[in-house]
Amino acid sequence: MHYKDLFIDLDDTIYDTYNNANVALKETFGEFHLERYFPDSETFYDAYWTTNIDLWSRYAKGEITRDYLIVERFRRPLSTGIGLRVTPQLCLDISNAFLDNCSTKSAVVPGAHELMDYLREKGYRMHLCSNGFHEIQYKKLSASGLRDYFDTVILSEDAGANKPSSLFFDYALTTSGANPEQTLMIGDNIQTDIKGALNAGIDALLFNRWGTDLSESTVTPTYVVNALGEIQNIL
Repeated sequence: MHYKDLFIDLDDTIYDTYNNANVALKETFGEFHLERYFPDSETFYDAYWTTNIDLWSRYAKGEITRDYLIVERFRRPLSTGIGLRVTPQLCLDISNAFLDNCSTKSAVVPGAHELMDYLREKGYRMHLCSNGFHEIQYKKLSASGLRDYFDTVILSEDAGANKPSSLFFDYALTTSGANPEQTLMIGDNIQTDIKGALNAGIDALLFNRWGTDLSESTVTPTYVVNALGEIQNIL
């Protein structure tokens, strides 16, 4: 298949969101002296990630709002602290500090810049497709040096719908001017990136960064790679 346009996810596909967020989380933990309320920092981090994964999954399905996610992802882990009075304002203050810390982090997934340079040299039109928050995603793109690779930046807040919704992909196709039959979606999330693209008639490449067992999955990606460098063998 000869592709002309590439839809590329940002978080944990090319931008190292997980590790960047862990650094930002430790910084935020220290800024608010949360060690006073938790036996150790790992207890808080584990509670945060469990909550965050759940909430982003629900957000992608349109079950919760952005505002709810922002407060709730800190309310739950903070509520496990001992002697800490958890208020919506405290959750908001911690969230704002965390997002500010996140947006300055520059680490990318190994091989990201090399892949993007390769794809640009091959002449592909590249479009960022992300469910992330508008102002934060632009800061991440700037901090990581990824912004200039993209012809268009397509965010769920602009689309009015999240991946995997067909509304998101319809918006992405319209905004980019791409033909679905000549477009490939590249992402790390089999539900939002891969299932969403396939349902919209777009081929999809899964970057299986987390080593997910696909043998029982109801979703069959067009391609699967375990490292970004392997994409050069396909495109």
